[in-house]
Amino acid sequence: MGKRIWVERNKDGSWDAFSEDGAHVKFGHGKGLFSPGDLMKVALAGCGALSSEFAVEHTVGEGHGAHIVVDGTYDNDSDSYLAFEEQITVDATDADLSAEDANKLEERVRRHIDKSCTVKHTMEQITPVRLDVTIRR
Repeated sequence: MGKRIWVERNKDGSWDAFSEDGAHVKFGHGKGLFSPGDLMKVALAGCGALSSEFAVEHTVGEGHGAHIVVDGTYDNDSDSYLAFEEQITVDATDADLSAEDANKLEERVRRHIDKSCTVKHTMEQITPVRLDVTIRR
């Protein structure tokens, strides 16, 4: 099992997510809040960022990272995302890369994400979710 998380509702209708090691994020429906669907996109973008970090820093320099934008095709009828589009941009203007080096970096970024991005791996397969409901009285 991975790290356990839990959510708790706030009086204003927003929610807080917590992890057992102290991480926290606020979410909900409304202005300034990530929805659960948004958090899936954040997870995909974040996974790509962390997975590609070594390749980018190794080539472009320490402290550099990819800018990642994730969008999705949402289907109202099934209340689900049908597909995600992930756009990764690496600003290597200061690194003075040749076309060959830029192509090698693109390939390394792809390989690192394909190898190490758990979120992408999970989204690309059918992932069952077991739901248990307990009502305390």
